[in-house]
Amino acid sequence: MMKWIMHLDMDAFFAAVEQRDRPELRGRPVVVGAQPGKRGVVATCSYEARRFGIRSAMPINEAYRRCPQAAYLRPDLARYGAVSRQVFAALGAVSPLVEPVSVDEAYLDVSGLERLMGPPEEVGRRTKLLVREAVGLSCSIGIGANRLIAKLASEAGKPDGLLVVPHDAVQAFLDPLSVAALRGVGRETQKVVERLGIRSVRQLRGYPLGLLQRHFGRKGGESLFRQARGQASDQVGAGRERQSISKENTFNEDLRDPQAVQQVLARLAAEVGRSARAKRLKGRTVTLKLRLPGFETHTRQRRLAAPIDTDTAILRTARELYRDSGYAGRPLRLIGLGIQDWATGPAMGDLFEDAPQNAKDQRLFQTLDAINDKFGQGKLRRGL
Repeated sequence: MMKWIMHLDMDAFFAAVEQRDRPELRGRPVVVGAQPGKRGVVATCSYEARRFGIRSAMPINEAYRRCPQAAYLRPDLARYGAVSRQVFAALGAVSPLVEPVSVDEAYLDVSGLERLMGPPEEVGRRTKLLVREAVGLSCSIGIGANRLIAKLASEAGKPDGLLVVPHDAVQAFLDPLSVAALRGVGRETQKVVERLGIRSVRQLRGYPLGLLQRHFGRKGGESLFRQARGQASDQVGAGRERQSISKENTFNEDLRDPQAVQQVLARLAAEVGRSARAKRLKGRTVTLKLRLPGFETHTRQRRLAAPIDTDTAILRTARELYRDSGYAGRPLRLIGLGIQDWATGPAMGDLFEDAPQNAKDQRLFQTLDAINDKFGQGKLRRGL
């Protein structure tokens, strides 16, 4: 059976939810994140705002300088989470193998659906229709032989796009792309790529593995070598044993503002927590990843006495790891946050933790998820 992997990415998700729920914002530039005049960054923005050069992780005051007439909104994570769960419920009608990778994107294995739904193009069209009927929002879909091709195809079609890359057209699809489109190519890697005179994937494909590893390290060189040839995993969901749940945010400009770092940690904790609860997983180990300018990367881990899955518990540990990391206040290129070490049985609580508060948080998030699943509009909100 020919393998077909779908990547679905909601378009400007946070901003799109705001525009859907507030008609006066439709057609206007919308920026979700910190408030102008304060420290912080852009979480996401509408496509109308992107025309002014605004992008995610941009300092909020720079966004305001570029577009003072935009609507600047604080994130409503509970409401966005409710919409996200509606989206994933709709995706369950397409394939039993759905793997959420963040609050607004997922991979699906749609192999073998030709008899039920038609060719991959028709599967994609029906998926977009189901999502629009469920939440009234657009998404971009890419379908290909593996996760890499599906992801690149969804990015190429944004916004509201659908692109299927046939198996025999993978190289033709990849070759014209900029190397910057590949996974893991950040600013420092891009500098080396440009110094070598490599612009396109076609040019990258001409470099032998050994040479790439000399310039980008063993893993980095191998990753570029494989991606240039369209080689990647085609496992999704139940067929992909998940060792951890994590989310990363790479910044176009180094993040220096400590308050902005706290906002990023809160957003990552919310996404990791939602994904863990959706999979009914609790982890005992929280991992914080910090990448400095120059690709210097450091990780900090803490193993907890009791497994966790709530945003507040994940965020509390993440903040402690950041504070104690030795890199607080340093400029950051990337922040990553994850949990792992899944609980397999009842765990003894930490004598020094506030057990009643932990139980209260657990009940709160269980209730919040249940009510939002039922009513769908973020009727309850939890501030971080």
